[in-house]
Amino acid sequence: MNSRFSKVSEAAAPAPLPTPESPWDWLQAFWKFSRPHTIVGTTLSVLGIAAMAIAAQSPISGINGLGTLLACWCGNVYIVGLNQLEDVAIDRINKPHLPLASGEFSRWQARSIVLVAGVLALVLAAWQSSYLLATVGLSIIIGTLYSLPPIRLKRFPFWAALCIFTVRGAIVNLGLWLHFTNGNAIPPQVWALTLFIVLFTVAIALFKDIPDTAGDRQYQIMTFTLKLGQQHVFNITRWIVTACYLGMILAGMAGLPGVDRWLLVTTHGLALVAFWWHSQSVGLQDKACVQRFYQFIWKLFFLEYLLVPLGCWLSSSLG
Repeated sequence: MNSRFSKVSEAAAPAPLPTPESPWDWLQAFWKFSRPHTIVGTTLSVLGIAAMAIAAQSPISGINGLGTLLACWCGNVYIVGLNQLEDVAIDRINKPHLPLASGEFSRWQARSIVLVAGVLALVLAAWQSSYLLATVGLSIIIGTLYSLPPIRLKRFPFWAALCIFTVRGAIVNLGLWLHFTNGNAIPPQVWALTLFIVLFTVAIALFKDIPDTAGDRQYQIMTFTLKLGQQHVFNITRWIVTACYLGMILAGMAGLPGVDRWLLVTTHGLALVAFWWHSQSVGLQDKACVQRFYQFIWKLFFLEYLLVPLGCWLSSSLG
């Protein structure tokens, strides 16, 4: 019976891809390992908060900005890499293109990347400021608790979502502001952006599990999608995103300090229309379609770190 089970397991696993031989092949595998959409999100959050700090008359040197980016990139790679190390079997079902699941990286290679990234993240952050060290350090701690047994908070829907929106929403935005401004008071526009990102990240945390039901069910990762069903979670995420945009529109109409009112209202209104228009064509049984819409949600997340800083710059230049 055991031999028959092992044969079934081997058959279920995809044939391993060749180990990267050239530096270019290795870099391509590393890029996939770093989960590009999260790297883009991290980059834009750093640049967006830095732009808001500059608009508020807080000078930032090029070395400070680059050092912050490098520390946050390394922290990002540590968190997503650790998650892949613990989810190889699940990813062979849900995300077989990832380097560990496909066999492009060995476990030794992945462990080495994660260890180096984690150490570099903390060293670079400590070199910059205590605020950045706290930001990166807390993110790494929460990311570790999210993925690593025996705690492995990703097994529990509420705690999994809490980990994601705490790091992406609150810790990153508020910590980076304190870092870039050397502890200045957090202004209303940063609080507004933080609240938007916190709620929006809740939607991302819920939606990301919709296409992954097969692997999550097999390995007993009880997500909200498995508990409530794909359609219910899809509808919940749509209304959370809607609440985010309506909140920013109302904030703009009420005259949120430090941000251009009309840019805030018009751009968020257009983004909300685009979101609902795209959501109408999503077929939940089509995994590729769901993944495309998930990437579209991430693009809206990226866009927020362009719109709000742009509104701050317009307000600063016109005021």
